[in-house]
Amino acid sequence: MYLDKTDKIRYPFCKAIYTIGDTGMSSRKQSKYFYLFIAPWIVGFLAFTLYPLIASLFFSFTKYDAVHPATWIGLQNFINLFQDKIFFISIRQTLYYTLVSVPLGLLVSLSFAMLLNSCMRLKGMFRTFLYLPSMVTGVSLSLLWMWILNPQYGVLNYLLSLVGIQGPQWMGSKVWAVPALILMSLWGVGEGMVLFLAALKGVPQSLTEASLLDGAGWWQRFRHVTLPMISPIFLFQLIISLINSFQVFTQAFVMTKDGGPAYATTFYVYYLYKNAFANFKMGYASAMAWLLLLFTMLVALFIIKSSSKMVHYEGGANT
Repeated sequence: MYLDKTDKIRYPFCKAIYTIGDTGMSSRKQSKYFYLFIAPWIVGFLAFTLYPLIASLFFSFTKYDAVHPATWIGLQNFINLFQDKIFFISIRQTLYYTLVSVPLGLLVSLSFAMLLNSCMRLKGMFRTFLYLPSMVTGVSLSLLWMWILNPQYGVLNYLLSLVGIQGPQWMGSKVWAVPALILMSLWGVGEGMVLFLAALKGVPQSLTEASLLDGAGWWQRFRHVTLPMISPIFLFQLIISLINSFQVFTQAFVMTKDGGPAYATTFYVYYLYKNAFANFKMGYASAMAWLLLLFTMLVALFIIKSSSKMVHYEGGANT
């Protein structure tokens, strides 16, 4: 490795990296450099992850408004939650969004990946076009879709009018608000498409050719060859999509402001945010956060355990 001693900025850092990689260096000295380089991450983890996590657990058993000192009330926050009608509405709306958007998103992203994996022309261009929208996220995406879904001059209702369909009020309708957000969630399927496409590239061609020789049709090849081979990626995508859908917040906050109409977009995390930063019920919101964490962990563990016989790993080992 060549070190340019005239480079006064990069030379000390490169020399330290080179020194750490020197096999003749003592293990004690290697440990010293190791902890030196990971120290920023450790400090960040302790200050911005571990401490807030422990603090929120403590606050979940207290009455706390961020102004006055916390008062210990035991399990009262959790008892109040199960007597809160809006709490159950937020759970219902979040599950509604999750149970529709997650399967639909997986289906669309897998369909695009299989299409691009075929011998179609200009697939590189189409892959780029399908992935680019997923790079627009957060508030900017919500503002864009506020324009698309506008009932008076929105693009979507204009396209529907061209075929003689009068578009609904979308975010102003109790019935159509959540379907509108589910439709909006398809904007980011390009990210999942890339992962599925990488998994499809790893399917052995010999298995596909063998199934063709046996007379298997398209569905049989997909069910018995393709799907088992990409099942680890499918499981990963499923769990990540579920976790993200449980935490849906930005769309409701930016596009509706109050979780309306008639609590239609009052999702769980939105209600948690409203309790914490609008009503200043920090202890109550902390209890909601820990319930969400426990529920998410249980769902993820259930999916992993129940999928042990359906997920195929290279080498034949299932978990």
